[in-house]
Amino acid sequence: MIVIENFDMLRAALAAMCGELAGVPEEVVFDSKLVANELLSNVLQHGGGRAYFSYVREGNEIKISVRGEHAFRPPERSACADVTAERGRGIFLVDALSERRAYSEQEGVSVVIVIRK
Repeated sequence: MIVIENFDMLRAALAAMCGELAGVPEEVVFDSKLVANELLSNVLQHGGGRAYFSYVREGNEIKISVRGEHAFRPPERSACADVTAERGRGIFLVDALSERRAYSEQEGVSVVIVIRK
């Protein structure tokens, strides 16, 4: 579990994750980084200021988990914000790029990215 308290730490954690995904297709690494960034940014902005981040590669899946100090349960179904809105696309992007998304008190928001070659 990596503790992230600011955006510099967020960038470093994402760089470390990407570095550990050797052999994974570039577009999957990009999707994983974007999904993690969206979730972590939301926690830093709205979840108490401290994010807890973990990731693991298991076979052809990458599991990313993010939680904040305050429990935040995202909506079951995401909807894209209006094209002119400045916010409100994060969970929609997460869902569009992830195979599945779940929530638990222990792990917070967990997503699974499938590695397709």
